[in-house]
Amino acid sequence: MPDSNAGRALYAEHQGTYVLKLVGDIRAPICATLDSFVESMFCDVKLRSILVDLSETQLIDSTALGLIAKIAVHTRKRFQEKPVIISTRPDITRILDSMGLEQVFDIVQEASVISHAMNEVPIERCVESSACQKVLEAHRVLMSLNEKNHETFKEVVAALEFDQFDSVVDGSINESIGGATDCCGDIHPDTRKHVG
Repeated sequence: MPDSNAGRALYAEHQGTYVLKLVGDIRAPICATLDSFVESMFCDVKLRSILVDLSETQLIDSTALGLIAKIAVHTRKRFQEKPVIISTRPDITRILDSMGLEQVFDIVQEASVISHAMNEVPIERCVESSACQKVLEAHRVLMSLNEKNHETFKEVVAALEFDQFDSVVDGSINESIGGATDCCGDIHPDTRKHVG
């Protein structure tokens, strides 16, 4: 039987409005799935608005937060407005606030979105060759939000950039140092205290 807290991403679309619902533990292993969905969503010419529902999110790490922030960056560029986050759990709302997401999202504490049309976001495997790139991009987005995030994540980003540089020089990711595995695993230990 699957872990009931395992991260799941659901979505619905109606007349250009997308709802992305994140359920359970939303961590780096789901980054490929989220990133692929976000990219495809912004390729939809009918896209008009986005709502992110975190009412059933149990835990969220910095990589997932960065990918959510990416939604705000794209929305601002395309529509000059903020997307909406539903966050009914005080602990999740505190994490969002601590990362500065209230600057780029309208965060509301309304009831969970209920839709019979919710579909599972197609699962993308967390491929080692691209995982670090996605984690790196997510943390760069977080860093760009404010000075506090810049200070919090600059060492993480530097380490990821170094790992990526190493992998390019070597011609492949060196699994023995655990770079790719860390990218698909939990958040960097130094940042855990800031986001969870």
